[in-house]
Amino acid sequence: MSVREEFDDWAASGRDRGMEERHWHTAKHVLARMPVESGETILDLGCGSGYAGRALRDTKDAGRVYGLDGSPEMARNAAGYTDDPAVGFVVGDFDALPFANNSIDHVFSMEAFYYAADPHHTLEEIARILRPGGTFYCAVNYYEENVYSHAWQDNISIEMTRWDRDQYRDAFREAGLYVAEQDNVPDHEITIPSAEAFPTDDWDSREAMVERYREFGTLLTVGVAP
Repeated sequence: MSVREEFDDWAASGRDRGMEERHWHTAKHVLARMPVESGETILDLGCGSGYAGRALRDTKDAGRVYGLDGSPEMARNAAGYTDDPAVGFVVGDFDALPFANNSIDHVFSMEAFYYAADPHHTLEEIARILRPGGTFYCAVNYYEENVYSHAWQDNISIEMTRWDRDQYRDAFREAGLYVAEQDNVPDHEITIPSAEAFPTDDWDSREAMVERYREFGTLLTVGVAP
């Protein structure tokens, strides 16, 4: 199954809103850190329901916001969640971004980058479209150090890229982006039951659940265009 088919199914079943709710716990902290200035142009790569672009318009006074998704149904749903004329959605391929050179001020991606068929080329595309000094905020929960994420591949038909922290930094640099920062953004909002409640259907111990959400959380790598 292709990325388009997989996520068309997700959108048709309403899972786009479910992803938004789960990702928001850490995504909102990443979005707050982005150095977006009034009127700047933003690309939300793998936008899903489009929540990130809407948030940047509301909180940062971003100018034009584009949400790009490989799924027509995701893009269609996202367009229906806003009436803001400055927010638009396109169906596109991560390996051939439909934007001119030096045309985007900031790129944000949450839980989507690892679906790229050729992640190294996707980074080259991001570097191409970013204006000098522009940033790429790449947030993922599926990464090597987060051992609790490794089984996710078994639940989806699309081949995902699982890099470690060093591989992200190296790939950003190879694509021509400076690595400005890299850290973990913990999820402090998900409820973790008391030790007496374990094991649960999903967790053998409270310690494992604490490590997954409070320590590993979301891996954020920030690249800057020279």
